Amino acid sequence: MSEYINNREYRQNVIKEILKELHEGKSVEEVKQKFDDAFNGVSATEISEAEGALIAQGLPVEEVQKLCDVHAAVFKGSIAEIHQPVDATEIPGHPANILKRENRTIERIIGKKITPHLDGLQKREDVKLLEEGLKELEKIELHYLKKEILFFPFMERYGITAPPKVMWGVDDEIRDQLKEIKRELPSASNDIKGFREKVEALILKINEMIFKEENILLPMLLETLTQDEWKQIRDDSSEIGYLVKNVPVWNPITSKEEKGLKEENTEKEEKAESGIITFPTGVLKVEELIGMLDTLPFDITFVDKDDTVKYFSQGEERIFPRTKSVIGRKVSNCHPPASVHIVEKIVEDLRTGVKDHEDFWINMTGRLIYIRYFAVRSETGEYLGVLEVTQDIKPIQEITGEKRLVSE
Repeated sequence: MSEYINNREYRQNVIKEILKELHEGKSVEEVKQKFDDAFNGVSATEISEAEGALIAQGLPVEEVQKLCDVHAAVFKGSIAEIHQPVDATEIPGHPANILKRENRTIERIIGKKITPHLDGLQKREDVKLLEEGLKELEKIELHYLKKEILFFPFMERYGITAPPKVMWGVDDEIRDQLKEIKRELPSASNDIKGFREKVEALILKINEMIFKEENILLPMLLETLTQDEWKQIRDDSSEIGYLVKNVPVWNPITSKEEKGLKEENTEKEEKAESGIITFPTGVLKVEELIGMLDTLPFDITFVDKDDTVKYFSQGEERIFPRTKSVIGRKVSNCHPPASVHIVEKIVEDLRTGVKDHEDFWINMTGRLIYIRYFAVRSETGEYLGVLEVTQDIKPIQEITGEKRLVSE
């Protein structure tokens, strides 16, 4: 049997069988024995490949997502430790270290500011303190955003697509549960038992996600990403923010190959910056064009005809966070699994000419955000891509009367 246990394909097939059996209704205990009989350990990468194979065979991402908490419990304690020459999670300022520090912060918020007050929901003071704890827990959004728009793009580039989709779906479930609990808190005393069960379910899901991040996500990333890619994640993290304070500067030591590539890219950038771009209606230096686009009172993002993000402007006050890691990412991967079908339908309508633009508007933190998608076409009508334009139009709505150019 040992010759088969060491066979990678066999191990993947067993994982897939276990996931399918769970899906068909078998209990954790029933499949765990099968798992224990077949494996002494399994790498996070193999779990990823097994999930990807299931999805490729037609199992919806949502179904894998439903199994996520269950199979995490099965795999817990059996995921082989992936050794690194240096444990990056212990290097101050390294994104892997920040991820773990933020998880400890999340655990402290839950342990000190939420759980202790669940027994006193009939007391006004406990309800108030629980409200403050839930408000602090909302900062988990920064943690999940960094994962979704910094880590996931690199995983996708290396062909690791299943875990990001599943994790993003669970992240959204956590977000929705947290919002629901905050809404119901004022009336929690009417159904203390039911409310407490909802909070405990949320805590369980958050703790399971912490386990997955540290035992599945991080090992994959540490096994795959280069130092230069980790540095880009570090540089872009400040665009989003942190759950922890006093984040030290981390300067990685890159390999000769990575340094050479970086120097080559820097040289190309310098040449581009000194270049001239000729348009049908004028001539601009690259720095002039960049300055103009970044000065526009709205954000723009361009997705090419192959549905790949090619460019975004960098104004001082962005509506939605954007980082350089999004460049080269498929637009469908830039959105939560629950809304991907909507995005794909918009792009397809613009591509085929069913529509030339599509508009949306949402209320967000006191602002009215106007989001517009335009089909970009050549002079001959060839589809070139989609331009997204995002603007806070509330100040425009508040304009009254008139102000002429010559007015004082």
